[in-house]
Amino acid sequence: MAINLASDTINKIYQHYKNTSDNGFRGHLGASIIGKPCERAIWYDFRWCTPSDLEGRLYRLFQTGHLAEDRFTADLKAIGVKISTVNPRTGKQYQINACDGFFGGSLDGIGLGFPENPNQKHVVEMKTHSDKSFKELKKKGVKKAKPQHYTQMQVYMSASKIKHAFYIAVNKDNEELYGEFIDFDEDHANEQYEKAARIIASDRPLARINDEPSWFECKLCNHQAICQGEKAPAVNCRTCLHISAEEGGNWVCKRYNVTLTEQQQLWGCRSHLYIPDLLLNFAEALDAGEYWIEYKLKDSGEVFITGEDPGQFKSTEIRAVEDKSLLINKEVNMLRDAFSAELKEA
Repeated sequence: MAINLASDTINKIYQHYKNTSDNGFRGHLGASIIGKPCERAIWYDFRWCTPSDLEGRLYRLFQTGHLAEDRFTADLKAIGVKISTVNPRTGKQYQINACDGFFGGSLDGIGLGFPENPNQKHVVEMKTHSDKSFKELKKKGVKKAKPQHYTQMQVYMSASKIKHAFYIAVNKDNEELYGEFIDFDEDHANEQYEKAARIIASDRPLARINDEPSWFECKLCNHQAICQGEKAPAVNCRTCLHISAEEGGNWVCKRYNVTLTEQQQLWGCRSHLYIPDLLLNFAEALDAGEYWIEYKLKDSGEVFITGEDPGQFKSTEIRAVEDKSLLINKEVNMLRDAFSAELKEA
């Protein structure tokens, strides 16, 4: 007898996770990503260049990691470790921030009373792993197997003034646990603050880790289409020429002389002009005025203008077209002018 699969039900569950998940953009530069080896990739993250667009199954997988934190906490409490996951002064997770609030993160917890070191406080970091990742972790330890996690803990130790960390991980395939104590490395932590400050201060993409698209870290990067291809980044205030990160943790729009909330930055506006270096894979800026930029397509040498005036291309149009030659196509431009139309994603 055939199996009566409930495919529609499962697909609707996955779609629910996709519909209720955000675009992956974070208001701050996270300590959880500062350990990435490519500074350009981190800059792209900070500047909201590539929205998250994953399958619902993967969003559910991420939630599984968060749900595991309660179980880790219960396990530690069960053996007598005193662990706090909420700052009693705020009623929220322990937060750290630096660089005028542009750089920060959230601690999973602070623990005291570990059998191996009962009298020292520890920053506690909790992670879930696939079987392959878990085996590598057991073989190499956190620093070599998961350098981003190691770096994240170093930043948290520095900010909290707690000189020890405890890393607990679970193999999602068989529930095997792994624990490791990490000591504070001041030099490593300071390097991360310097790295964060460099990324925050830059008004253009930093150097990438490798220029070859086949480089293994590039192949796995969610920004590859804009870094090494001809995809234009997401259109929002963080990718706009007019915005700057100012002292005091504020994002200021120089076009309208206004400090923007996180939600306003996400919305963007019709005056958006790409930071020219973000389009450098397919176009070179030739000239510019206060509210427009003239570009030359690298393939053909033909020119197009992006700006606020009628007839000038909006940033949303540049992002919409995969074939950039449409930007200088005479028939397309005649239709745009005749019907006051705009190019849209197919």
